[in-house]
Amino acid sequence: MVPFRRKPLFALLGGAFLSLSAAHAQVAPLDAVVVTAERDDAPLTVTTDPRKPRQPLPAHDGADFLKTIPGFSVIRKGGTDGDPVLRGMAGSRLGILVDGEHLLGGCGGRMDPPTAYVFPEAFDRVTVIKGPQGVLNGPGQSAGVVLFERDPKRFTAPGARAYASLLGGSFGRHDEVVDAQAGSPDFQAQGVATRSHSNDYADGKGERVHSRYTRWSANASLAWTPDERTRVELTGARSDGEAAYADRMMDGTKFKRTNAGLRFRKDGLTPLVERFEAHAFRNYVDHVMDNFSLRDLATGSMPAVSNPDRETRGAKVLAHLKPNDTNRIVVGADWQANDHTVRSTMNETAMPYESMARAEDGTFSNRGVFGEWTHEHPGAGRLVAGLRLDRWRTQDQRATIRLGKGPMSVAAVNPTAGETRSDTLASGFARVEREWGGKATTVYAGLGTVERFPDYWELFSDREGPSSISGFGTRPERTTQIDAGLLHRAGDWHATVSAFAGRIDDYILIESGVARTMPVRAATIARNVDAKTRGLEAGFGRAFASHWKADATLAWVRGENDTDGTPLAQQPPLEARLSLTREDPRWSMGALLRAVARQDRVDPGKGNIAGQDIGPSAGFAIFSLNAGARLSKSAQLTGGVDNLFDRTYAEHLSRSGAMVPGFLQTTRVNEPGRTIWVKLQFSL
Repeated sequence: MVPFRRKPLFALLGGAFLSLSAAHAQVAPLDAVVVTAERDDAPLTVTTDPRKPRQPLPAHDGADFLKTIPGFSVIRKGGTDGDPVLRGMAGSRLGILVDGEHLLGGCGGRMDPPTAYVFPEAFDRVTVIKGPQGVLNGPGQSAGVVLFERDPKRFTAPGARAYASLLGGSFGRHDEVVDAQAGSPDFQAQGVATRSHSNDYADGKGERVHSRYTRWSANASLAWTPDERTRVELTGARSDGEAAYADRMMDGTKFKRTNAGLRFRKDGLTPLVERFEAHAFRNYVDHVMDNFSLRDLATGSMPAVSNPDRETRGAKVLAHLKPNDTNRIVVGADWQANDHTVRSTMNETAMPYESMARAEDGTFSNRGVFGEWTHEHPGAGRLVAGLRLDRWRTQDQRATIRLGKGPMSVAAVNPTAGETRSDTLASGFARVEREWGGKATTVYAGLGTVERFPDYWELFSDREGPSSISGFGTRPERTTQIDAGLLHRAGDWHATVSAFAGRIDDYILIESGVARTMPVRAATIARNVDAKTRGLEAGFGRAFASHWKADATLAWVRGENDTDGTPLAQQPPLEARLSLTREDPRWSMGALLRAVARQDRVDPGKGNIAGQDIGPSAGFAIFSLNAGARLSKSAQLTGGVDNLFDRTYAEHLSRSGAMVPGFLQTTRVNEPGRTIWVKLQFSL
């Protein structure tokens, strides 16, 4: 294998940088590079600006962004579309909402998790709520929820504003973002366009990894605001792209998403009703994968294509009530339905997939009602509690189930064809928060419980049950968890600590390689086990001397599969981040050390819908540098070097490397070697 040679870094932005740096107008404060993630703003809540510069290389998709927040990991498969993991929990245990809308992927192998359709810089705010400590944002979110949100502002006079950024980096990486807004007090319009591209990257040994991708998105909105208390908004979005993967025998050649939404908000409706909101949406995902467009067709293979799609519709109404000065109540109801279909061909030349009819394999619907109450105790803290009830219904529409993979697979009659199942599930929480020292210190403790209905990947996607070729009988899981912690911010110091301990009854475990005798084969099954988890995230920082600051974060999680008497699979190792930065109004510079421990608590072949344990993994340490400069009131330049010492390493939560023609197969998907990047941001 000939080592992959990195091309010299770009010079295309140099002239623009030099001309802007000559500006001498009064400058705005510099946004320093975020390296150890934002601190908790409130108990179990992290709110961050996705447009702030970050290290490592600024994110191009939702999972890439989330990995900078303590407690998050990513199941890696190459350059893009990793599956986010929060506190060792993946898949539908972690809710992902885009502008308040549920977005679900189509691929049975999780090639397109919801975060694959998210370009973080197109949003104004990302909020993470950890643990089962909320009921307002949908059902089943036992690990937590992530909200990618825009924050539209009413124009007080006719005008316009814009934001843009350009990024260039090693391995042909370049991103472009434009956000343009214009309007008057009565009408506002906004358009956001993004594009991101990267060639195959190389690991620390110079070996090329099958990982190139190109993605684009376009979002538009039109709002009517007849007064400062009323907003009616129509939104739409389109996106598409392609991506190569180092962990599987197919690549993604189409990630088409279309969206339409309508929302209404009225503030100050009555003295009791502070705000009323209503929202309806439709998301459609059309995904294509094949084994020949982005790679050489393997010898002896036929050109194969799979084309799943999913349509998701939903609606939600919320009322924010203020009975008195110390109590707030939010009540509401939501509805969601989605239909999944698939068509595929094992020989695209002889039978093109587009000529085939789609086969619907599963449908879901859910109706939920919920309420959340906050009681403020002036000068002391608050009590927060919530309750949610959901009515689920799903139907198995598969006439047959395909046993095995690839050309050797066979079709068998589905024993649960046409069956329908329904469940009524409950979730709730209560949390006490206490404040001292003029709100400088907050301590909290909460208890939450969530019942989660099995998702598409656990019921329909080539999953069997322990005693059936159909996994349609998989039971819902119930998580009961205690969360506690502390937030402190005073003077030059800040500190956050959050710890949790939970029990999961009927945890849905995905196990591969299970021996079957009729026919003789290895199967992947979904089965229920009982499990326990515990862990913590901690962050500490101090400003010292003149403009200097030191920060450290730590994340640790441990899980047990009580039924099998083994470690719970797919748990991330202990991780620490240490950073040292110097900031003044014009300049910043910093260093980041990311250290990850060895993980030998594994259970090979078991895991979740996004991946299974491969085996123990080695620890590693990665050192990176960054710097930034405020060039003018409207422009900022940042840059960095990730993996400065060109280490060869792979994340523990990584998919197995596949045999891709022309590429070296590895046990796990190796991460990029030394990476240089520069980013220019404008605000006008």
